[in-house]
Amino acid sequence: MIGFGAIGCTVFKVIKNDAEVRISQIVVHNEEMRAEVQAKVGDNVVVVSRISDLPQRPEFVLECAGHAALTACVLPLLASGVDCALVSIGALASDGMQEKLEAAARQGKATITLMSGAIGGIDAISAAKFGGLDEVLYTGRKPALSWIGTPAEELFKLAELSEATVIFRGNAREAAQLYPKNANVAATLAIAGLGLDHTKVTLIADPAATQNIHTIEARGVFGQMKMEIQGNPLPENPKTSALTAYSIIRAIKNRVRPVVI
Repeated sequence: MIGFGAIGCTVFKVIKNDAEVRISQIVVHNEEMRAEVQAKVGDNVVVVSRISDLPQRPEFVLECAGHAALTACVLPLLASGVDCALVSIGALASDGMQEKLEAAARQGKATITLMSGAIGGIDAISAAKFGGLDEVLYTGRKPALSWIGTPAEELFKLAELSEATVIFRGNAREAAQLYPKNANVAATLAIAGLGLDHTKVTLIADPAATQNIHTIEARGVFGQMKMEIQGNPLPENPKTSALTAYSIIRAIKNRVRPVVI
């Protein structure tokens, strides 16, 4: 596993005693963090600060460390033939990153799995694309203070908002570039459907909200769909929905189960 923030920590806690899956190696950002994480996970897990220090070639790698990890870790791992799952989908909005990942995966004959994260319906959007999609819209509504540390903080007095306020309206590529830690859902939806430049996104800071609310709307040859998930955030990180961690656990378990869905 690359990264051990709120998502990585939750995934580790849930599957650490699993009989079928074992996290054997963790890569973190720096040496100071390495010692801290090592103390948390125990001696049965190797924790390093560089992928070159991994003592064993991993069978499968989960990235949940943020966008910088794709260049530093995921690209070389894919090129060496290691299958990888990505949580930081918004990084694919950066110029050329999606193409670089695909090229590395082809070089190593590896597979990239994009995690569905905090939403459902990705299978339906992806399937509908083959018949023809006319429009896909994503609306993300989070508590106002969840947007602290983003460009919204420079534009709005988040702590003083008295009503729901649109902080961004545009396409998924722009959303992912401006709000990289908040717009992974928009990027995932876009890649499954109409693409980053043609998926419409609205982001809302709502002082009355207590959950992260994700709404997907789509129209096409298949008909119409509208889905809303009111997700509880991870206690360790209000920017992240708890379902993100659970979707990762499902994906990992599916790699070893005889029957998957």
